[in-house]
Amino acid sequence: MRRSVTIINLPKIEDNRGNLTFIEELNHIPFDIKRAYWIYDVPGGQKRGGHAFKEQEEFIVALSGSFDVVIQDGEGEVKYSLNRSYYGLYVPNGLWREMNNFSTNSLALVLSSTFFDESDYIRDFEKYLKWING
Repeated sequence: MRRSVTIINLPKIEDNRGNLTFIEELNHIPFDIKRAYWIYDVPGGQKRGGHAFKEQEEFIVALSGSFDVVIQDGEGEVKYSLNRSYYGLYVPNGLWREMNNFSTNSLALVLSSTFFDESDYIRDFEKYLKWING
């Protein structure tokens, strides 16, 4: 991988009444949070993502259930399985990503470094390869 995708452990405060985890921008993740969105009710066999961002960085957490995040950089592919709410995956800009293998009732939280901007997306893999090898 050309770019540094990283699993980041988050604080986990254990208590017999239930555990608590939190995320702070510029502390646990390396960017200001501009947007948060979540993915849920994904039908069996469906995939999400399938694009890259020119500028946007992301932090992805499995709040419930499990799913895989497949990252490609034009040279190789790595799969990350997310299944705990006390760690997440930092995905820098410039990487192709796809999410799949969602378990029943899974909930994916995605924190973004930018506001939504359609022009930041690369949605065609061949165009992505041309862009990344530019």
